[in-house]
Amino acid sequence: MIARPVRTLPSVAALALAALLAACGGSAASPNFTTGPASPEPVATTAPSTAPSVAATEAPTVAPTEAALFPITLTDDEGGTVELAAEPEQIVTLTPAATEILFELGVGDRIVGKVEDFSPFPEAAAAIPDVAKFGSVDVEQIVGLETDLVIAGGDNFNPPEAIAQLRDLGIPVLVVFAPDVETALADIELIGQAVGRPDEAATIVDDVQADFDAVAAATEGKTPLRTFYELDASAGYFGPAPDYFGTEMIRIAGGDPLTSGTDGVYQIEAEQILDFDPEVILLGDAAYGVTPEQVAERPGWDVLTAVENGDVRPINDIVVTRPGPRLGDGLRELALAIDPDLELP
Repeated sequence: MIARPVRTLPSVAALALAALLAACGGSAASPNFTTGPASPEPVATTAPSTAPSVAATEAPTVAPTEAALFPITLTDDEGGTVELAAEPEQIVTLTPAATEILFELGVGDRIVGKVEDFSPFPEAAAAIPDVAKFGSVDVEQIVGLETDLVIAGGDNFNPPEAIAQLRDLGIPVLVVFAPDVETALADIELIGQAVGRPDEAATIVDDVQADFDAVAAATEGKTPLRTFYELDASAGYFGPAPDYFGTEMIRIAGGDPLTSGTDGVYQIEAEQILDFDPEVILLGDAAYGVTPEQVAERPGWDVLTAVENGDVRPINDIVVTRPGPRLGDGLRELALAIDPDLELP
């Protein structure tokens, strides 16, 4: 894995980054905001006719015994081998998405520590002690909790050296990172296997897949609307990178997403936005005070189609970009934000 230089974001941007904890989580889904050469001509894309199939993914792999769920050997998203002799009872989650997944699986009471989260879900998660925040992990505290499984975020979401240290101390660490929707859904099943809830995980994935299928069917055949999904605008403009799973979400939801044009790069130049002339602007940073009125006052933005037509809309970025059990709800919200007249079952 190639480490990318991280752009330091001040004040509101730092909070926006915390909200993005992908990707979460991994699944995820947390992008490293980086700078790099931007493509002057974003490539238009068309909405897919079908939603992604979880069965099509090849990784991660699961190799349980036939007689029982445990012992079990898992292969995580970074190719690491995780061996669990028994069902874990003391779990630490280092991505917000993993926390949500465990609660949805019915084992939230096993979480003894979690990553700092400014938007904990469900409410019960707020009471769990923080043992990490973006960029740091308290290894000593995790060891003191007698942790028997850590679920961490890949792609530098959690420091690789902390993950290595935990493994050296004999604590199993399952690393998840989802560059696409298929992997995000597969990670739910992977985590379900790790905590002894494979059937419950399969049910969650089926429900999410049903939402994806419904949205894909509703947007099939429609002309994609040029969409700029604003992640942050406090220190430059940031939106989806081409290799971000949220970009795929926008396409499924009926949008033609504006990206930087370079994998791993989330900064988008103002000139790109003006040249792209978005028909829809979605404010993922609305939770941090950004309003459609402020967008309309930006220099030169008053001529954008989205601004002229009043199609600048706030959106709940957490439910859209956190790769967990609410991903189907997020896709529905995203589709209706792009086209409020879209008919969904």
